[in-house]
Amino acid sequence: MNPSSGDLDALADLAESVKRFAQREIAPQVSQWDEAGEFPRALYQQAAELGLLALGYPEALGGTPASWRLRNAMTLALCRHGGSGGVLASLFSHNIGLPPVLAYGSAALQQAVIPPVLRGEKIAALAITEPGGGSDVAALHTTARRDGADYVIDGEKVFITSGMRADFITVAVRTGDAGSKGSSGISMILVPGDSPGLSRTRLEKMGWWCSDTAHLRFEGVRVPAGHLLGEEGGGFRIIMGNFNGERMAMSVAALGFAQACYDEALDWARQRKTFGSTLVDKQVIRHKLVDMQMRIASTQAWVDAVADRADAGDQGPDWVAHVCMLKNHATQTMQFCADQAVQILGGMGFMRGTKSERIYREVKVMMIGGGAEEIMKDLAARQLGL
Repeated sequence: MNPSSGDLDALADLAESVKRFAQREIAPQVSQWDEAGEFPRALYQQAAELGLLALGYPEALGGTPASWRLRNAMTLALCRHGGSGGVLASLFSHNIGLPPVLAYGSAALQQAVIPPVLRGEKIAALAITEPGGGSDVAALHTTARRDGADYVIDGEKVFITSGMRADFITVAVRTGDAGSKGSSGISMILVPGDSPGLSRTRLEKMGWWCSDTAHLRFEGVRVPAGHLLGEEGGGFRIIMGNFNGERMAMSVAALGFAQACYDEALDWARQRKTFGSTLVDKQVIRHKLVDMQMRIASTQAWVDAVADRADAGDQGPDWVAHVCMLKNHATQTMQFCADQAVQILGGMGFMRGTKSERIYREVKVMMIGGGAEEIMKDLAARQLGL
């Protein structure tokens, strides 16, 4: 399915609007935000005023229905011109925290949670990973036992994006009989961020410095039973479905960061003079830039193809396999372009303040987060029947 001329105009208009926002509100400040370890909470409301937080959500909840193509155009422009995975991760953490609420929460819960997040007034996060658990979701140990009208939650979560200041946290827990194992006993519950018994510890990271990342501890946290998302024991399916959207978004983000590295490297190569000529006059540098463009172009084509399939309603096993493979391809493109950009920038590429230096530090979280490369390959193989 190819976009119509009207769709293309909408994509171009949105991309231009986001580009201006990123160049005005993010790029000039992001190095300071990295050093500070956070960005201003006001940025959520600024993004909300442009309608960026609301893309893909129903109008009845304050959202703006949008195709994957449209959402991808926004993500791509923000990453290419903002150049910060830390900003992207926390500013849009609701896009992994809210979909389970939208799909499985009660109408009352949706009305209480989703509109204020889309207005930039509240922050939503997702908490699945546990210490020692990693990608093995079925092995999680955090428990939620029923006690009257409440669930009582005990356990830990780690590497939680927006974990320090999230107002709503969608948490994967183990319900049912004590000692139950495997995927069948997993459920999803929405936990208010001000719940007694919830404590948070900030984590320091290789990259994404301005994105708060937390270790969460739940000690007798009481949550109303109405905060259960879907049915008890249905959480594993919710988690797996949620991962597909996260991996699509990460693929587009990786493409945007690859483009940011290319833009910076090309600009530097045109200005920097060595041995009597600019860097771009040297064949070896031009070849590096072509190698970057080759990978960017292939990733863009694959992103568009997978998005078009999703927009057409084709999200079967083969599509899931392509999402997994695309995530690996896109993050490898980002890795290659970040490496080549730093090499072209030379000493400047090693200095704080360049986009390429920041993105170079952020490569690994993109290759690990949302499903590590090895997990993606194995999942793709199973979906393809190999």
